[in-house]
Amino acid sequence: MDAFANLLFGFQIALQPMNLVYVFAGVFAGTVIGMLPGLGPISALALMIPITFGMEPASGLILMAGVYYGAIFGGSTSSILLNAPGVAGTVATSFDGYPMARQGKAGKALAIAAYASFIGGTISVVFLMLVAPALSKVAVAFGPAEYFALMVLGLTAVVSLSDTALVKGLIAAVLGVMISIVGIDLQTGTQRFTFGQPHLLQGIDFLVVALGVFALAEVFVLLLRGGAKAPPTQAIGSLKLDRGEIRQMAGPVSRSSVLGFFIGVLPGAGATVASFLGYSMEKRLAKDASTFGKGNIKGVAAPEAANNAACGGSFVPLLTLGVPGSGTTAVLLGALLVMGVTPGPMMLQQRPDVFWGVIASMYIGNIFLLILNLPLIPLLARILELPRALLLACIILFCMIGVYAVKFSAFDLYLLLGFGLLGLVMRLNGFPLAPLILALILGALMEENMRRALQISGGDWTVFLTKPISLSLLALAAFSLLAPVLWRAVQLARR
Repeated sequence: MDAFANLLFGFQIALQPMNLVYVFAGVFAGTVIGMLPGLGPISALALMIPITFGMEPASGLILMAGVYYGAIFGGSTSSILLNAPGVAGTVATSFDGYPMARQGKAGKALAIAAYASFIGGTISVVFLMLVAPALSKVAVAFGPAEYFALMVLGLTAVVSLSDTALVKGLIAAVLGVMISIVGIDLQTGTQRFTFGQPHLLQGIDFLVVALGVFALAEVFVLLLRGGAKAPPTQAIGSLKLDRGEIRQMAGPVSRSSVLGFFIGVLPGAGATVASFLGYSMEKRLAKDASTFGKGNIKGVAAPEAANNAACGGSFVPLLTLGVPGSGTTAVLLGALLVMGVTPGPMMLQQRPDVFWGVIASMYIGNIFLLILNLPLIPLLARILELPRALLLACIILFCMIGVYAVKFSAFDLYLLLGFGLLGLVMRLNGFPLAPLILALILGALMEENMRRALQISGGDWTVFLTKPISLSLLALAAFSLLAPVLWRAVQLARR
């Protein structure tokens, strides 16, 4: 009952007229930012810090939290309509969302994304309210060895993301890992794969790769097929979901919401990892797995529920331990410190208004997001009714502005073109793009935690096998990789 009493106290904070304005302003700004590649929640939150100087800490965090989960909510729009992920957490949404849009079901795909995001966000807030203190102890139990094992488990999603071309999927994953380690090694200062080019010292930004291999490569494919001359054939389609589609969504949304929240609790994982794992899990469980990547509604619902649930989960280590789990929550931590609030175990006692006010505002913010996005779906989906030549030109311009806005470097535009051509070659030769993106995200995290674990253990590789959590995760990863091979062997033996 204490949790509900505290939640009522939080609603007293969140329902104050000015705080309601801050909730709406935050989720609206976040939705718009999420649709635009290049900005992202980190840049937006950094710009918000000066605005929150004169605010009460609870009001400031309510505003900034709204921008954060609003950006994840809105990032699905460009992923579905243009195959240009607005934020990293919505890359997996494009795998089935964009094919649905090309089949004339753009309205339905956007509606599924909105409902799944709302449910995932709401479930995560419930969990955040009920189990935040207990889960903070679980997060503390994860050290470098456990995080390395978790990243390895995440990489086994390559099996389900590669369809029947497992070897090509593994090649794409290796390429993604190679791209992730370009730049200066932070531990030794050694330059890796920079080829004497100073622009590569900071590494290759995720957005450059994602927009290149997805959005720009799609433009090249359409141009090769003469798509620039063809009139648009896609219709917006109905926004309504029938009972069968709701039943199909129910399982993936509920499972991915729970998975996403627990992934979000772990510092360093975040919405991107959660969305890929949610997508991979549903593809493994589905009887119609062969339709994933071709417009399956489960492939839209699962990652959208997972990435929004992970946003709520990421507040657990931030508020209860003072440990930022991602770049976005690191900015939030900095903002709290500027406002004179120290997140950590004593925050529940010292600043309950901030802790419970933010949690209550998330309930309200998710409702605002649903009310805000559903009426806009018909307007947003009309992007597909633009003349094809104009639409392709807009996608190219969209990609260039988004990439240039990250570092204001013209060199990144050449990289964008290079990755666009790489994406084209991969698509023409049947190489899946998803493993490359997944490995790009996990590669640097996996290497960093592996080296930390080895430094702590004095170079003893058995550290990954002597800890129960890391051993369990590595065993799951091995089973995940070997199970499809063993199953095929059993089927062949039966035949």
